Amino acid sequence: MVLKTPPGAGHRQRLRERFFQNGIESFHDYEVLELLLTLATPRKDMKPQAKELMRRFGSLSGVLEAPTSVLLDVQGMGQVNVFALKLPHAVGRRYLFEQTKGKDYLASSRTVKDYLTHNLRERNREIFMVIFLDGQNQIIKMEEMFAGTLNTSAVYPRQVVQSVLDYDAVSVILVHNHPSGGLTPSSSDRAVTKKLQTALAAIDVEILDHLIVGGNEFFSFADHRLL
Repeated sequence: MVLKTPPGAGHRQRLRERFFQNGIESFHDYEVLELLLTLATPRKDMKPQAKELMRRFGSLSGVLEAPTSVLLDVQGMGQVNVFALKLPHAVGRRYLFEQTKGKDYLASSRTVKDYLTHNLRERNREIFMVIFLDGQNQIIKMEEMFAGTLNTSAVYPRQVVQSVLDYDAVSVILVHNHPSGGLTPSSSDRAVTKKLQTALAAIDVEILDHLIVGGNEFFSFADHRLL
């Protein structure tokens, strides 16, 4: 029996060869998606699905950050395809975090910001994170603690204090995103910061900064003397 070559097999092989020769920079965004999708469905032409994903979500990052349930609504997308899209993105976040763990915050601030941007810029709701530091300003842990609209009732100082004690942290950096992309701190942002300052001061823990992530940009409370 003669085995038929799957349609598009030569095209997929050329994509793989191009990646090894020229890297991901030589690819259009839809081709990156197509290559990821073919890892999950190697015997099917996934270019139509890749282009439809780009049309619907507007960018590569928009596709990768889209909720699983929404991705599954795209015709021709199954759970195995969504898994192929979500896994590399999750691995990227894990890699960036591993690059920062145990490192001096100031010396690795660029890597930390790369991690935060990668993790937060496409979220469609506000995420509140805390970076826990030891006495040498080395990063112990970066943890997502609260989600939703940031206000004084949504952030619980007791949970932050408990995590500080669990990690034996000496200082912290607060981080949250603005899904709108704006960087100006709101009155709630300022109120939450003051509330946590008061709670952490009671256990001699200092807030070194509060960062707002908006797209690829950052607002620093410390730089603007708001701490």
